[in-house]
Amino acid sequence: MAKSKNNDVFLGTGRRKSSIARVRLTEGKGKITVNGKDIQEYFGEETLRVIVKQPLTVTETLTKYDVVATVKGGGFAGQAGAVRHGIARALNEANQEEYRPVLKSNGLLTRDSREKERKKYGLKKARKAPQFSKR
Repeated sequence: MAKSKNNDVFLGTGRRKSSIARVRLTEGKGKITVNGKDIQEYFGEETLRVIVKQPLTVTETLTKYDVVATVKGGGFAGQAGAVRHGIARALNEANQEEYRPVLKSNGLLTRDSREKERKKYGLKKARKAPQFSKR
């Protein structure tokens, strides 16, 4: 969340479910790298790529910044959400006056707090009960 020593590098941490993403935003041509791989290679589904790019498209900075993200934990959907949250936070650091209202109105700065509910004893899953039989 804090600026690094170099003025044109912005950092953001994003979280979603059990995934945590560290995002570095630098001035560039719009290249997005996740865990050392290109976004096309890392996220196979187009919907996940759209989720990751959402903060950049909303602020119209898709070709202005390069994104380098390191993400751990969870599945692909959670990781895409974590990277999105991290990019939004880094953009907020980059230019708070201009980007914050747009990011906030699209709900990109808010952390999605939904987590997996724990399994309860006597049940098969968190809420699924075994089949009931009268006899």
